[in-house]
Amino acid sequence: MQTIADIIKKRRSIYPHQYNDEKVSKEEIQKLLEAANWAPTHRKTEPWRYKVLQGKSKTKFSAFVGSLYLKSTDKPSKFKQRKIIDKFQQSSAVIAICLQRDPKESVPEWEEVAAVAMSVQNMWLLATEMQIGCYWSSPKMIKDFGEFFDFKEGEKCLGLLYLGKTDEEWPKGERQTSIDEKIQFFD
Repeated sequence: MQTIADIIKKRRSIYPHQYNDEKVSKEEIQKLLEAANWAPTHRKTEPWRYKVLQGKSKTKFSAFVGSLYLKSTDKPSKFKQRKIIDKFQQSSAVIAICLQRDPKESVPEWEEVAAVAMSVQNMWLLATEMQIGCYWSSPKMIKDFGEFFDFKEGEKCLGLLYLGKTDEEWPKGERQTSIDEKIQFFD
């Protein structure tokens, strides 16, 4: 049986080109989102919001992002546009990772961003245990995603979480430096 420490060390980015054709079920996605909902949150603002794209909505969104790319650059590349769209097509589902800012601003925004990131970490750790590959990407045209999602006031997208199953061996992890080089103890 894997311990939480084992799962933390096993968590990796598994990229869309590594995914197979097996679908991540709605029930599996629901379990991931339930884990996400248990992240710590200061003043219980629970700022995470998720928009799950599958099937036609994923195809429609990929075309939208592809067209945003073309508008966002002076030298558009059809190859780059195709690569952007392919990431969506290779994924079983894509989840837009969003932040709903507390209207009272009872906590600093960075705390709510951190809460959303911890929410994603919960999801990612459970996905690792379930052998579902994940990859978080934040494309530069993210600021324009509200045109597609019609965000509420104070809501914005922080990234996209691509999901898929893989036949490939799970990559081994490594760290550049030991934790000992990153800590100081004070008495």
